[in-house]
Amino acid sequence: MPSSPATFAKERRSSLVAAIFLMATSAIGPGFITQTATFTATLGATFAFGILACIVIDFVVQLNVWRIVTLTGMRASEVANLAIPGSGYVLALLVIFGGVVFNVGNIAGAGLGLNALLGLPPLVGGAISALIAIGIFLSRRAGVAVDRIMIVLGTLMIALTLIVAFASHPPVGDALRQTVLPDALDFTSITTIVGGSVGGYITYAGAHRLLDHGTVGKAHIGEVSKAAFNGVLVTGIMRYILFLAILGVVASGVTIDVSGQGANPAAQAFQVALGEFGLRGFGLIMWAAGITSVMGAAYTSISFVTVFAKGITERRRNMATVGFIVISLAVFLLLGKPPAALLIFAGGFNGLILPLGLTLFLYVGWRRADLMHGYRYPQWLLIAGALVCALSWYMAIDSVGPIFALLSNA
Repeated sequence: MPSSPATFAKERRSSLVAAIFLMATSAIGPGFITQTATFTATLGATFAFGILACIVIDFVVQLNVWRIVTLTGMRASEVANLAIPGSGYVLALLVIFGGVVFNVGNIAGAGLGLNALLGLPPLVGGAISALIAIGIFLSRRAGVAVDRIMIVLGTLMIALTLIVAFASHPPVGDALRQTVLPDALDFTSITTIVGGSVGGYITYAGAHRLLDHGTVGKAHIGEVSKAAFNGVLVTGIMRYILFLAILGVVASGVTIDVSGQGANPAAQAFQVALGEFGLRGFGLIMWAAGITSVMGAAYTSISFVTVFAKGITERRRNMATVGFIVISLAVFLLLGKPPAALLIFAGGFNGLILPLGLTLFLYVGWRRADLMHGYRYPQWLLIAGALVCALSWYMAIDSVGPIFALLSNA
């Protein structure tokens, strides 16, 4: 029996909220948390500009990608293939590989979270978290479960971080000034933080979730644009709150270890701010960020597999997602690098993937109106996208050496 108009509207709203939280929890994953703690500890209030740059880039990237995916009704790799034959396969391979790199970091982050929350060794905590994620995707209603878990854990992360931000008493005035007038610029930190919260699979997470919920075509472009804006707003607020929480600790004169073998810089900051409660609260935040990002990375990366395997069923896609998590877990257990080092490198690597995908999508917006069924794409959004794309290419090229040095020197 067809759904009533009221039920259909409710389902549509639910799908948009689910897409927002999938994007938000992927963007505010353990990589972003660890990167924020590391760069705030080393750069201080000047890193506020990096946070602002990340928010602006995120807005332009997400708005372009969500709109074009929705208008074409196709996944990112399929759109790219039709725009420039073969480019979709390249994009898919890079995103999938980058997703594995990121998911290794996500599992490491979940391990760090359970270490702070329960005292479990990071390897054990990471393995347990990966097994929980596998169990969710093996359930009969995996799609509904993923949506609800993202929303609940995402809300919890924001609430707990807000408490710590108030407790750490950050120098808000200095942070606001350096948000727009920084004393110094560090492109490696900006590229890494952008990659950790916008790059790689994260760019496409919410957009592909909308496709799975059937939100496609010109009729929905207004609500999709609003959802993309709200998603960036949610993540932007969370990013700045997290930065302020850690800045308050750094500004108080506390030295945070960012390079030791067992370094967990964010956990140290939270513990200084609120003692034992802060440490346990951080553990819960980090674990929530980790497991939601494990699911988001696996779901989105496997959504790119459809360009190689047409007509794959949802059940088989869930099985492939499980396999993806298993591979990520195996790499995590075998690699033997400190979890914090993996999280920094993962963000940097995915920051290198960002400009390629954005270039392809901007080409579609400029030259391939036929793929968007004749829709006239807004010029201001294309111009903003071109500026962000040029900046992301510059930062990526400038940061290649330092980013790989982050892992090799760990």
